[in-house]
Amino acid sequence: MTQNCLGTIRSYYSKLSEKEKKIADYILEKPEIIIHRTINDVADDLNIADATVFRFSKRIGFKGFQAMKIALASEIMSSGRNIAEESTEKDTEKNLTEEIFKTNIRNLQNTLHQLENNSVTKAADLIINAKRVEFYGTGGSAVIAMDAFHKFAESGIKASSFLEAQFQLMSAAHLTEDDVAVIISHSGTNKDTVQLLKAINETGAKTIAITSAPNSPIGMNVDIALFTSVENSEYVPASFSSRIALLALIDVLCLNASNKKNERAIFIQEQTRNQGSHSTT
Repeated sequence: MTQNCLGTIRSYYSKLSEKEKKIADYILEKPEIIIHRTINDVADDLNIADATVFRFSKRIGFKGFQAMKIALASEIMSSGRNIAEESTEKDTEKNLTEEIFKTNIRNLQNTLHQLENNSVTKAADLIINAKRVEFYGTGGSAVIAMDAFHKFAESGIKASSFLEAQFQLMSAAHLTEDDVAVIISHSGTNKDTVQLLKAINETGAKTIAITSAPNSPIGMNVDIALFTSVENSEYVPASFSSRIALLALIDVLCLNASNKKNERAIFIQEQTRNQGSHSTT
């Protein structure tokens, strides 16, 4: 599968230098223009050296600037709408249905491609070592947070969540250094969610974000961030399709944490049996 350029840039964003972030912002804001620009054009536009642009391309996993442009062009073309301008009402309904599914599939593939397994492992470790795990989300993300709570609770992990904002703030204020807070936000900029994160950080609790925005207040101010990679289509706003990717990441985190928890339980049982056999001999 061709490397997803925009999703990769978003996933790397928080780790980039200031000059690299300038390049990233330039590409994310004007991807259609970039594919027609040379490396010299980009360097001149940003008032940086050609070598900096080249190193940026290498940093995010490409052989060079040209390879990055090819991947970007392919990504833009694949996300384009392929629907006839003139169609019957029935055809339009069918095309709309197909577009929704295709957009969700692309977003899941892009999210999978840029997902860092190391981040998933670290997040799962935090969760199974936590005294309790609290899931937070406001607006549409509140329902996703409740879904996460049910999945983790069914897996035997002590978890909780609240739909109401006032109860979320109360819960956040009583977290401890032994707890983990998972903040779910597509945009990463929701005012209430940012306020929640500030309250959580004051308690010393560990924080995990699941968001589509690496350079957002949520994405940049947590211990571990898992990023979705979603795109707008003419029919499907990113705020809609992002929910599928957010739910998928929650499933990934839940199953990884559950597996680690079970492996730990098996290890402890074996250690206990070994100690018992030694004491009887």
